[in-house]
Amino acid sequence: MTTTSQPFDSATERALVSAAEVAALHEEIATLKQRVAWFEKQLFGQKSEKRPVDNPHQASLLGEPSEPASPEGESITVTYQRGKGQKQRADDCVNDSGLRFNDDVPVEVIEVTPAELSGADADQYDIIGTKSTFRLAQRPASYVVLRYDRPVIKRKNSEQPLPCPAPFNVLDRSIADVSLLVGLLVDKFQFHLPLYRQHQRISQAGITLSRATLTNVVKRAIDLLRPVVSAQLDNVLRSRVLAMDETPIKAGKAGKGKLKHSWFWPLYGDQDEVVFTFSSSRSRQHIERILKDQFSGTLLSDGYSAYSSYVKANQGVTHAQCWIHSRRQFIEAEAQEPVAVREALDIIAALYKHEAIIAREELADDKKRGYRLEHSKPLVDQFFKWCHQQLQRTDLIPSNPLTKALGYVINKEQKLRVFLERPGVAMDTNHLERALRPIPMGRKSWLFCWTELGAEHVGIIQSLITTCRLHGINPYTYLTDVLLRISEHPASRIEELTPRLWKERFALNPLRSDLSQRANYPVETPINRCCQRGSCAH
Repeated sequence: MTTTSQPFDSATERALVSAAEVAALHEEIATLKQRVAWFEKQLFGQKSEKRPVDNPHQASLLGEPSEPASPEGESITVTYQRGKGQKQRADDCVNDSGLRFNDDVPVEVIEVTPAELSGADADQYDIIGTKSTFRLAQRPASYVVLRYDRPVIKRKNSEQPLPCPAPFNVLDRSIADVSLLVGLLVDKFQFHLPLYRQHQRISQAGITLSRATLTNVVKRAIDLLRPVVSAQLDNVLRSRVLAMDETPIKAGKAGKGKLKHSWFWPLYGDQDEVVFTFSSSRSRQHIERILKDQFSGTLLSDGYSAYSSYVKANQGVTHAQCWIHSRRQFIEAEAQEPVAVREALDIIAALYKHEAIIAREELADDKKRGYRLEHSKPLVDQFFKWCHQQLQRTDLIPSNPLTKALGYVINKEQKLRVFLERPGVAMDTNHLERALRPIPMGRKSWLFCWTELGAEHVGIIQSLITTCRLHGINPYTYLTDVLLRISEHPASRIEELTPRLWKERFALNPLRSDLSQRANYPVETPINRCCQRGSCAH
C-alpha cells in the first residue's frame, strides 16, 4: 500500500505545482498585457473621456438600415417638402452678413474711387451712397521705438539749465516700455511663445537686443506682481470649498545635464480665483505650508494620499474626492470587464445628468442640497451596493483591474458622498484641471524652468492670466493697467488689483500705454457697427 501510494502522491504534487505555475504565468501574462494596453492608449488612444451615446434609431454601418417600429395597425403619413436649408455655421465664423468684431478692433478706412469718377466725364455722375466691404487683415509683428523729446530750459538771466525728468516708466533705468513688458508676458505665458522665439522676431524687425535683456525685464515685471498674487492667495484660502491638485514641472539643476523634478500645486477658490504655488517636492509638507491654519472648509482633491494624510491631522477640514478620478479607475478595467464597467459608468452618468439639471435650473444652497438628496443619493447608494456585490464574485481575481477599481471607490466612499450634503462642493475637480492646462501646454513650448525662481515666476503670472480668463478679462489690458498703477496704489489695498476686484473698480477706465494713447484710428462709422452685429447685407 505504502509503496504504491508514494508515486501517486508524488505525481499529484507535481501536477498541483505545475497547475499553480501555469496559473501564475497566466496571471503574469494578463498583467503584462494590461500594461502594454495602457502604454498603447497613452500613445495612440483618444484623450477625451466622453462616452458614445447609443441611438436606437441610428442605422448600422454593417447591416441594413433599421427603422423605428410603429404600433401595429397604425399608419404613419410622412410629408416631404423640398426647400433650401439654411447653412449651419459656428457663432465665431465669418458668415454671409459680414465680418463681426467688437469696439476694441481698429478699423482703417480705404476709399476706393471708381474709374467713372476719374474720367473726362466725371461730372456726369453723382454719388448716392456708400457700400462697404470688410476684410480681416494682419500686420507682421511690429515693434515701435518711442522717442521722448524733452526741451532743455533755463530761467532768463540764469545760465543754469533746469532738469526735465523723463516720463514715468514701470521699470527704472529700463529700455522696455510697459507695452513691451506686457507683450512679452502675454506671448509667453498665454500663447506659449518662448522668449528665444520672441527674440528672433525682434531681431528680424531690425532691433539689436540681447536675450538676457528680455529675461531680465520679464523677471522684474513679474516681481512687481508678486504682492497681487499673495493677496489673491489670501482670499482663496478664505474659501469654504477649495480644490487642489498638482502637476509636474522640471525646474532647477539636479546635476550635469539633469533638472529637478518639481511640482506646481494650483488652488481653486470658490470665487473663481486660481493660484499656482510651487514646490520642489510632492510631499504633504507643502500642503501644510500653504494652507497653514488659514483654511477651514472642504478640500476637494483627487485620490493622492497626501491630501488624506493632511485632513486627518487637521480636524477643521473636510475631505471630498473627485468622482471623475474614480470613474477613470473603471475605464482602465473596461477591456477585461466590459459588462460590469458599463453598469458602473451608467450609474455615474446618471449622477452627472442630475448635475446638468442643477446647473440649468441654477439651483443653489438648500434647493441644490435637497435636489441632490432626492435624486442623486439613491444613485450613490445603488452604486456602492453594486460595488460590494461585485466584490463577492468568485471569478474576480485580485490582479483584475476591476478589483482595483472597486477597492479604490469603496475605500473612499465617505469622501465621495460629501457633495450630497454640501451644495458648494462639486462632484469633481474638472474645473481645476481645465484651469491648470497652461502648465502642460507650456511644457511643450518652453519645456522647463532653468531655475526654481523662474518656476515661481511662472506660477505668479499664470495665476493672474488664468484668473483673468475665468472672469472674462483681457490679460493684456489688465496687466498694462496694474503695472502702471501698482507703484502708486496703497499697499493696504493691494487686493483691489486682483483680477476679481479689478474688474469691478478699474475695468471701465483702465490705464493704457503711451503707444495705445497715441494710436490714431479712424472713428468707426455706423455701417461698421451694423456689420459688427451681423445685421446687414454688405
